[in-house]
Amino acid sequence: MLMISWEDFENVELRIGTIIEVNEFPEARKPAYKLKVDFGPEVGIRKSSAQITDLYDPETLMGKQVLAVTNFPPKQIGPFLSECLVTGIKTDEGAITLVSTDHKVSNGQRLI
Repeated sequence: MLMISWEDFENVELRIGTIIEVNEFPEARKPAYKLKVDFGPEVGIRKSSAQITDLYDPETLMGKQVLAVTNFPPKQIGPFLSECLVTGIKTDEGAITLVSTDHKVSNGQRLI
């Protein structure tokens, strides 16, 4: 396991945002959705591609709060520019389950 310093960890902006738009992403190599996530006034709305189609459908994702890395540079994924990395954990079966909160918090709050 690679050890990092506390300073390294503090440089990663892990923030909570609310999914406000979900679209199919048929051009993706693996099944995915295109998401728009609201991170509040400081960060704004960011787009992300997420391979989460095994456990989620668009209707259940709307309004869901998710934890994402908001300070990566944008990444081109086919015809789509991803602006943040929504976090998830792989289940034993290989599906991705999103990292979220037990209770609603304000958009843009950082993981501490």
